[in-house]
Amino acid sequence: MFSFLDRERTVAHPGFSRSLVPPAAIAVQMCIGEIYGFSVFNIPLSRAIGITKSVPDQDWTVPHIVLATYSLGLVVLGLSAAFLGKWVERNGPRKTMVASAFCFCSGLAVASLGVHIHSLLVVALGYGFIGGIGLGLGYIAPVSTLVKWFPDRPGMATGFAIMGFGSGALVGAPFGVELMAHFKTATSVGVEETFLVMAACYFVMMNFGAWIVRVPAEGWKPEGFVAPTKPAKLITTAQVEADAAMKTPQFYLLWAVLCCNVTAGIGILAQASPMCQAMFGVTPVVAGGFVGLLSICNMIGRFLWSSASDFTGRKAIYCVYFLLGCALYCLIPFSQRIDSVMLFVAITCVIISMYGGGFATIPAYLRDLFGTVQVGAIHGRIITAWSMAAVLGPQLVTYLSAYQQAHGVPKSEAYNLTLYIMAGILLVGLVCNLLVSPVDARFHRKEAAGA
Repeated sequence: MFSFLDRERTVAHPGFSRSLVPPAAIAVQMCIGEIYGFSVFNIPLSRAIGITKSVPDQDWTVPHIVLATYSLGLVVLGLSAAFLGKWVERNGPRKTMVASAFCFCSGLAVASLGVHIHSLLVVALGYGFIGGIGLGLGYIAPVSTLVKWFPDRPGMATGFAIMGFGSGALVGAPFGVELMAHFKTATSVGVEETFLVMAACYFVMMNFGAWIVRVPAEGWKPEGFVAPTKPAKLITTAQVEADAAMKTPQFYLLWAVLCCNVTAGIGILAQASPMCQAMFGVTPVVAGGFVGLLSICNMIGRFLWSSASDFTGRKAIYCVYFLLGCALYCLIPFSQRIDSVMLFVAITCVIISMYGGGFATIPAYLRDLFGTVQVGAIHGRIITAWSMAAVLGPQLVTYLSAYQQAHGVPKSEAYNLTLYIMAGILLVGLVCNLLVSPVDARFHRKEAAGA
């Protein structure tokens, strides 16, 4: 009955345009990227009982809401991607995208039920756990497909798709706000109905992506492309399976590279609004606009930096992320001392663009080192670094700034120590990146290595 979802049924026919594959990936990733805009629901959910204001001991607190949705969702994203990566490789992108749609959208529906019965545990089960599985499947689904369709420009291809995830907040946040305004009544904040409408809309869009996606036929290559017969520096012609990849030092070095890059960037992204207000005294409205600008930089950086890596090489581009990022983090306190909001905005925009670029470049880096045979599964395991960083980054920024203020540091300077620590974390990532070398031949799959 569902045989049309099988990998064999998705093999492209002659004449199929590979340019259709990135839009298919974006259709899925833009929907699941809604998690980046979930903060628009935090205040309404904290007033589900009181409607106009939170009722103590009855309404949920914002920290508890964030933990049950955003934080749990990102952790489950990493874990599900790690555990289901090989399943994704076996079953192909169409079945995976459909599974992602079912999980993510049913998670929204269960979360809606949780709002209706006012159970944060049910909301966490829906959005955080079930939806988190959909996030993991949807995030890695297109990776191996894209690098096979674009062997000539793998960085550009994966950057284009993962850009969709970064742009999810630009669509999801205003969409959610408009829906809540439409459904809001004297007895409802409108979140329950909004979740259901979003689930229906996202389900259609994600399955549209699944319908048009295809995998290349065996032996296909772009017109005019000549595959290298000898490995280049840090670009292998061999294949390494996921289980074997985890036995290599390169896997753990790249895990650390991604974790360091994301820890520094997500710390800024999570606290951008209060940081801007504390350091420069701007209004919440201005700070909100600043957050929107950072989202755009996050999105654009995913495409531009990863595309640049096709020309510079992945190792070189990560050196740029870490060295330039370290310098920019150290310049943020200077921008505060000279009271230059424009300099602060320019610095953080570049930082966040490289944060997004790090996400988009890592699949191509993995493809270079481990080949394409199970790059989706390897990518799934690598992004557990994201789950770790999603906890470390915001906690460092939040608690260290609070500690500084509690010990007499002026509010405007409370983030400075954290920013220098973030610069140090980037230097750790730089060292790990510099240690990356070609994978030893003993880890190559024998038939792929010609043994």
